[in-house]
Amino acid sequence: MGLADQLTVARAIAVPIVVALFAISFHGHDYWATGVFIAAMATDWFDGRIARRSGRTSSLGSLLDPVADKLLVMATLIVLIDQGVFPAWMVAAIVARELLISGLRQAAVERGVVIAARDLGKLKTWAQAIAAGIGGLAAAGAWGTSAAWWALLVALALTWISGLDYARSAPRVLRRPPATP
Repeated sequence: MGLADQLTVARAIAVPIVVALFAISFHGHDYWATGVFIAAMATDWFDGRIARRSGRTSSLGSLLDPVADKLLVMATLIVLIDQGVFPAWMVAAIVARELLISGLRQAAVERGVVIAARDLGKLKTWAQAIAAGIGGLAAAGAWGTSAAWWALLVALALTWISGLDYARSAPRVLRRPPATP
């Protein structure tokens, strides 16, 4: 397992740490949780850069990278509902899109088609991460929740726009018969 894969695994391991830091009340816990979240999300940029620069992309990294991103961002957004930062309907709409597109990707894989991440999907992920970071700082009291609400609204819009972009390929992909082993 190369350094890029280790960073991806570290991002996945950060999920319960971030959730616990938000959930366990002590002085500055929201700042700590947000800091760990930001550090963990920064590994996404580094692991991709390292893998491309070294030419050592792996199937493990390709599989785990988007899963680690989704786990970290979605868990943080969900915890921030409990912190009173985000409305549940916005987070639910984001989670629903993520599940729908993950299902589409799984159906595609079963048919021998890989639906690669698109630039709009990558932008969506970072918009969600930025909204989660702003939300974490709002939970900590660095500013009001309205900044977090607007950041999440932008992320929500990009989430569904990118979802529709992926969904355009669904009819073509789903018409194919499943691949035989």
